[in-house]
Amino acid sequence: MPRKTTAAGARARRPRRTGLCAAAVASMTAAAVGLGVLAGTPAGAAPAPVVTRAALDPALVAGRGAKVAFAEQEAENAATNGTVIGPDRTAYTLPAEASGRKAVKLTPGQHVEFTLPAAANAITVRYSIPDAPGGGGITAPLDVAVNGKKRSTMTLTSQYSWLYNQYPFSNDPGAGLLHPDWWITECSCVPAATTPAPVVEKPFRPSHFYDEQRLLLGRTYRAGDTVRLTVPAGSRAASTTVDLLDSELVGRPHVELLAANVLAFGADPTGRRDAADAIDKAIAFAGRTHLTVYIPPGTYRVDRHIVVDDVTITGAGNWYTKIRGREAALDTPAADGSTHTGVGFYGKDAADGGSRNVHLSGFAIEGDVRSRIDTDQVNAIGGAMSDSTIEGLHISHTKVGMWFDGPMKNLRISDNIIVDQIADAINFHTGVTDSRVTNTFVRNSGDDGLAMWSEKTANARNTFDHNTVQTPVLANGIAIYGGTDITVSNNLVADPVREGSALHIGSRFGAEPFTGKLNLTNNTTVRAGTYELNWNIGLGALWIFALDKSIDGADIRVTGDHYLDSTYNAIMLVSDWAVKDRYGIKGVHFKDIRVDGTGTSVLSARAAGGATFENVDARNVGAVGVNNCGSFNFPATGSEFSLTDLGGNDGDWLAPWLLPNTITCNDRPEVVPPPAPGAW
Repeated sequence: MPRKTTAAGARARRPRRTGLCAAAVASMTAAAVGLGVLAGTPAGAAPAPVVTRAALDPALVAGRGAKVAFAEQEAENAATNGTVIGPDRTAYTLPAEASGRKAVKLTPGQHVEFTLPAAANAITVRYSIPDAPGGGGITAPLDVAVNGKKRSTMTLTSQYSWLYNQYPFSNDPGAGLLHPDWWITECSCVPAATTPAPVVEKPFRPSHFYDEQRLLLGRTYRAGDTVRLTVPAGSRAASTTVDLLDSELVGRPHVELLAANVLAFGADPTGRRDAADAIDKAIAFAGRTHLTVYIPPGTYRVDRHIVVDDVTITGAGNWYTKIRGREAALDTPAADGSTHTGVGFYGKDAADGGSRNVHLSGFAIEGDVRSRIDTDQVNAIGGAMSDSTIEGLHISHTKVGMWFDGPMKNLRISDNIIVDQIADAINFHTGVTDSRVTNTFVRNSGDDGLAMWSEKTANARNTFDHNTVQTPVLANGIAIYGGTDITVSNNLVADPVREGSALHIGSRFGAEPFTGKLNLTNNTTVRAGTYELNWNIGLGALWIFALDKSIDGADIRVTGDHYLDSTYNAIMLVSDWAVKDRYGIKGVHFKDIRVDGTGTSVLSARAAGGATFENVDARNVGAVGVNNCGSFNFPATGSEFSLTDLGGNDGDWLAPWLLPNTITCNDRPEVVPPPAPGAW
């Protein structure tokens, strides 16, 4: 999502004037969630493999999230002579952006060794290496050995990681403030309006540390075999941090015999020559002959958009067919404001009627986007596509994995992997209707993982179901900005890092109002609820925010959600400080909810309005069950936010004395780290 903070706006958006500096809050939070560096596990006999999902026991998230072909193993559970770092949820630290908030740091000569839990012939390594001193990234080797025999050396890179500074961020670690006229938490001031001017530590707000690489091992190995990752002596990287390893048994390449094969039109599968024109020719031929376009195994260079309409394009599988492009500067800005172009498959603009009957499957899209320019159309998939499907893609290093500008309808997105984005993974923007995202896995987005943004024209009747979103560096795992009859169900969202939550319902960014029904059903969040920089407070795992207008025109049902190990609150409802007496939140109903572990409260109410609660069970709550500030006017009649108890709320978090609107306001309650979540 676009994000902008002005000096006046930042001051206005703070619900309470802060009396604490950012360093104090960060230190308090760090201590509360159990910071520290743990000793590395001594090398020896390979331990039994520990397979997790979002660093959790898979039993805790059964039936939720994306069903994926790979097995996830956290490095901290493997054998290593390196150092386990974390847990730490403080933004701008390596552990905070790691899955499960832990990782293993290796110096040259050190290793981490995983035991395969099942047969595999391919691995994915999520890692971080340092930036170049002046920015721009470095490369460094990582040796891969299986059962003690070296198989390959991966060349790791930090060219697509390490962003700095304020939105929209910089690649320069030595840069001064991009917006000295914005209020910043670090000094609780507007630097340009402060005398003497504050000294801001450089690099300022480093983030987006991790990247990942995939490797085919060349043969199939059995369960119990070991994969050792070793940083060789002499590596340019002073340290290499390994977060996790995914292992997978990849099938044989898909072959499409009766098709418009791009090789027949001159496409180069080695990636040396640009293949865009050849793919265009194959698409045109397929349109005349009603054939599928087939892209066989290989790496195909495409440095611009491929426009698609009424066409089916399939590859040999996303491990085998790779569409790879460079980001290219345009001689003059495009009509839409873009100053760059890059690899992408785009439907026609909605203003030109959009595209329909587009079907994309079975290939990878690898971009070359290293900085965020919001006007640039350098997304892997874009435009408008109605009555279309996108499945089985692997997308990396673009600005947004899929960004759709409607009006458009009936799009089905399924079984994709989207990683290492500068901004969102998927965004339904403006008038997208009757569309679904299912069984899609997202990791390391630079903004919202999955979003619906009803700017100017409402989205309607859309569904996000059975998806996994992990470690969004900025903003939210799943965010809904306005719209009508929306469903978010059976998703797993883990480890948002800063200025966002796992699940977000927001009246902001000029979105149309919420109307009809908004159902959040059977979702699981873990280690969610971040520290909000502008407000200097912690957010909830579910964050409902009234900024542009009241949230009161929809029937909002939150049913069956599980909020596990929430850093601050499980649920937060808040209106902006500048509009707190104009906008409120009501019509929200919670039922059959489980809350296992909160750093502070189950519910933080910082708005006028009310909600109902039925069968909401909570345990391991760090503070008072309800932190009720209402609109901060504190009238004698009680808080402006009312709670209705519909029965069955266990765990003593919703005690009778809290009802209906007892003021229990603590602006920044002490954070008490809960125990790890377990079986209910």
